[in-house]
Amino acid sequence: MTTKSKLLFIVTIMLLALGMATIVNVSLNFRDYSIKSAVEKSTMTAAIVKDGLTSHMVNGIMDKRQYFLNQISNNHSDVKALWIVRADNVIKQYGPGFNSETIRDSIDAKVLSSGTMIQKINENADNITLRVSIPYKATNFGTEVNCLQCHDVAMGETLGAISMEFDITSMRNSGMVTIFKILAINIIFIIIVLLLINYYVTPYMKLFTNMQEGITKAYSGDFSHEFKTTVSGDGKNIVSQMNTLFRKMQDTFGDIKYNLSTFIPQGCVSSTDPLYEAKTIIGELSDIYKFKKTIELDASKDIVYQRIVDVLKNKYKLYHFAFYEVDVNQSKRKLFYISQGESICNAEVNEEASMCRAYRTNTDVISTEFIGLCQTCDAGQLDYICIPFNINDEHAIIISITSRNKNEISKINTHIPSIKNYLEAAKPVIESRILMDKLRDTSLRDGMTGLYNRRFLEEFIDKVMHQAKREKETYSVLMLDVDFFKSVNDTYGHDVGDIVIVAIGNLLKDAIRESDLAIRYGGEEFIVMLHNADEKGTMKVAQDIHTRFSQLTFDVGNGEVLQKTISIGIAKFPQDGDTIWKCIKHADTALYVAKTTGRNKIVKYKPEMSESEGIR
Repeated sequence: MTTKSKLLFIVTIMLLALGMATIVNVSLNFRDYSIKSAVEKSTMTAAIVKDGLTSHMVNGIMDKRQYFLNQISNNHSDVKALWIVRADNVIKQYGPGFNSETIRDSIDAKVLSSGTMIQKINENADNITLRVSIPYKATNFGTEVNCLQCHDVAMGETLGAISMEFDITSMRNSGMVTIFKILAINIIFIIIVLLLINYYVTPYMKLFTNMQEGITKAYSGDFSHEFKTTVSGDGKNIVSQMNTLFRKMQDTFGDIKYNLSTFIPQGCVSSTDPLYEAKTIIGELSDIYKFKKTIELDASKDIVYQRIVDVLKNKYKLYHFAFYEVDVNQSKRKLFYISQGESICNAEVNEEASMCRAYRTNTDVISTEFIGLCQTCDAGQLDYICIPFNINDEHAIIISITSRNKNEISKINTHIPSIKNYLEAAKPVIESRILMDKLRDTSLRDGMTGLYNRRFLEEFIDKVMHQAKREKETYSVLMLDVDFFKSVNDTYGHDVGDIVIVAIGNLLKDAIRESDLAIRYGGEEFIVMLHNADEKGTMKVAQDIHTRFSQLTFDVGNGEVLQKTISIGIAKFPQDGDTIWKCIKHADTALYVAKTTGRNKIVKYKPEMSESEGIR
């Protein structure tokens, strides 16, 4: 049902209800009026009868009273019957009277006994009658009319009753005719009102329908609708303003979604409402902007990674996931963060990152797409999503998300484009931090050997001291120096000397563990710091370095081969010193002892070396 039809229907119902209320009110009032008029007429007739009977009594012609009563009944067509009845006190004094003057029904008896008037309506389909019975009481109005002179009764005592039946059918019929006239007038009025409403409302209904079509199009992002109306005045002004507004919206909003999509890739927001989509995209842009402004001030790559982890936990409500960093050059994967438990990937994937399906194919891996999709995963009953993301030619990221609920996996899948938006925002910052780490690492490494330099040692010791004391860690400090290295430079030149230095660097890299450190301390001096190595292990590494270096040969030209030896001094932290710097100094002391006592040897530090000049 259209709005206009509803309006016309409601107005019709209201007018009909108003007409029916009017008719009912008129009917009730007319009925009351008819009954009231008949009662008044009966009262007047009763008064006439009473006065007539009194006159007959006074004039001594009471035996002629029936004629009087018949005349009243015959001269009034609406009086169907008229009779009088005597009370017991009158019957006792004057006898029962005529046969017509006896009690006819209970109403007569009740009026005689109660002395009150009774009226009763008898109604059927053909006619309606009013029965009225009025008591006739003894009165005394002076010498002319004094009931007490003729009747042996007390003042106010009932002498009899006058009963009448009135035919008020004509009044009812007149009322019905009046009601039908009112009904006809109401119907004509309703028709006129509906025609007028239809005439004046139809243009507005068309306008509303036209506006609804335009708004429906606008809801889907189409503001090309043109509003039309035949209404004048304010309605016409509104249409003109709406057309102007929609043209502006079409001009300005038409390209918003396209422009926003240059910042947020297609598919991040799924909605048929472009306004809601634009709002969501702008909100996403705002969040990403805040995220990017935050990480731009972060000092290191690891802090940026932690920010990404926080976004995954807090924004996307991911509770079970792992975050990996991949070294592309070495094809190794390192776990940066895992929410709980162990990785679902097999251990060998960390050593050979290309075994990871997501990293190798550079595509999202969603376990629900195929049974056993990634062969290097041991997920059990878990479903998973693995998201790869390349930072640059040397680094990549893999986010592995797990869940026992397939619906949750489907929900996470819808968030993948949004998650990648954050990764895209973080990408230049991560690249910058990687470059800074490289530059810093370059400044902390010796350019010739690739080993850490003395500057790194100074920064490392300051950081590691507190941790070593707190965790009760130990370090074995080896100070190394090439024997008679100055003669190499003097005899064969600095180029040969550089070759010897580089060879030592390579040897040290190969001889120590990942947790150990090899540092070019200066010139031909090197320091090796062995983490948590016992005395036996320390001596084994020192001997290995000492032996392997002595076996190296260097071609110095003209078919001549050079071999050199190395001296090593050893000190232990914290046994030989309460700081690493003291241990370095003590290792240098032990090295000095090795140099001054014959060279080409390994000497462990003893406290007396610092106390006695003779030992050195």
